[in-house]
Amino acid sequence: MPLPPDVLRLRIKNEIETCQRELRHHISVSDPTLSRFPILVNVHLLRVPGPAWEDGKVVHLFVHKFALLISEDYPMEKPIVKWMTPIFHPNIMPPEDGGYVCTKLLENWDFGSSLSVFIRGVESLLSNPNPENPFGSDACTRAAAYFNRNRYAPPARMDQSDRRVRIVGGAHG
Repeated sequence: MPLPPDVLRLRIKNEIETCQRELRHHISVSDPTLSRFPILVNVHLLRVPGPAWEDGKVVHLFVHKFALLISEDYPMEKPIVKWMTPIFHPNIMPPEDGGYVCTKLLENWDFGSSLSVFIRGVESLLSNPNPENPFGSDACTRAAAYFNRNRYAPPARMDQSDRRVRIVGGAHG
């Protein structure tokens, strides 16, 4: 049974405010009044290393974008997640393959789950690919095979002088 509309709006508002206050990422909402569902929450992960494939090798990108689509059945129903920037990852499909994210946080979604915990989980997944449990897409299985042979070791911090570092889709892009 869905939450009453006023309670649902208050919960989503509180969760988004928590994300904006506690996370260092840019979070924007399609409908700030939270009156029209589904609600689209755009998340720009900033300064989080993640793998991408470029010119035949893995490079580190530090800005990533994904969207969360929240229905009126939230939080009983998990949000739909779509990855929107280049990625080479066994657990995250590139946008051209659907952009789906495979994580236990979605598989185990329940009433007590929250957007901030989910976003922190995506941060961790991004820098720590799990090649033992890839999505079934060609890109994800190729990434899994690669990371089974070559462990992903993201840099500890973003190095502006590293030519392999490329910022994709700025905070408002």
